[in-house]
Formats: sequence, structure tokens, C-alpha cells
Amino acid sequence: MSTRRHLTRRLTQLYAGLALYGASSALLVRSGLGLEPWNVLHQGLAERTGLSIGVVLTLLGAAVLLAWIPLRQRPGLGTISNVLVIGMAMDAALALVPDAHGPVARVTLMVTGIVLNGAATGLYIAARFGPGPRDGLMTGLHQRTGVSIRLVRTAIEFAVVATGFALGGTVGVGTLLYAVSIGPLAQLFLRVFAVPPASGGSTVVATGQPRGAILRP
Repeated sequence: MSTRRHLTRRLTQLYAGLALYGASSALLVRSGLGLEPWNVLHQGLAERTGLSIGVVLTLLGAAVLLAWIPLRQRPGLGTISNVLVIGMAMDAALALVPDAHGPVARVTLMVTGIVLNGAATGLYIAARFGPGPRDGLMTGLHQRTGVSIRLVRTAIEFAVVATGFALGGTVGVGTLLYAVSIGPLAQLFLRVFAVPPASGGSTVVATGQPRGAILRP
């Protein structure tokens, strides 16, 4: 694969993954059966502020990115794009997809949203343009404190779910199913969307290799 085609593919995967992530999260919202951990918080804040969930996602992502400064983390193109694209894609999808009525429709939206979220995660991470702001927060805290990534991630996600639920965010079977399935789904789609190396030389555009990272909106 030539250097230009290699970069084009990576950029395509980056933005397709971010847009799909926002759309898949919107499906989980419309299912009403529970959201991803960070979106529980985003939805709770949206309920309290009157802002759209996508706007809250973007503003909180920018705030989390500021926390990278004392943690000495460096954002990549994917990090900045994450902040700007996912919230817009989510609000656009919410404007198009109505609430689901009836158990079959709700479960269908939930399962579809989780699977597409896994595909979006694979697309985005395989593009190798740097982690999302929330993943960078997790790895930064790990590096600064020495606490394991698993424990840092668990503590952060417990805190955001508890806070979001208290503010009115939706926690349910979808939240649990997402927690147990997103890792295996992400690993599957990382293999599916793996980008072969360029044949015309290296391409360096603020890349990173977040092995094992899970994209957070």
C-alpha cells in the first residue's frame, strides 16, 4: 500500500469510526435500556442543563482534555477529532432516530448499538491517530500514580456511572451488556480493520498505538 493510500485509509477509518460511534451511542439512547458509562454522565448533565447530550459530550471531552496538561499527555489528531466529531454525530443521529416502543424494538436498538459501537471502536483505534480524551485520562493517571490501568478505569467508570445516574442518566441492562461485550467486540473489529503498513515509507501524523484501549466518547 502506497504512503498516500495508507494515510487516506487511516483518515477514512478515523472519521468513519468517530461518526459511527456517535450514531451507535444514539441508538442506545433511543433504546432506553441503558447507556455506556460516560454517556450515563453525559445524559444526566444534559437533563440538568438543558443542553443536548452531544453538546455535553463535546464540552466534557474538552474539559477532560485540559486535564491532560498536568498529566503530561500529548493529544493526537484522533484525540482532537474525538472531541469535535462524536457529539455532532450523536446529535444528528438522535434527530433522525425516534424512541423505540415495545420490547422487541428496544432490544434490537440496544444490541445493534453495542455491536456498531464495537465496530466503531475497532475502526478508530486501528487508524492509530491517538487515544480519545477519556482514554488518555485513564493512561495518564496510571502513569502518574502507578495504579493499574484496570483499577483506574474501574474507579473512573464507577464514578461517572454513579454521578450520571444521580443526575438522571439511564442505567440498565444495556449498560451491563455493554460492559461485558465491548472488550471482545473491540478486539474482533481491531483485527478486521487492521491497517497494513505503508510500502512507500512511514507516515507520522500524531499517531499512537493504544493497545487494549477502549474508545470512550
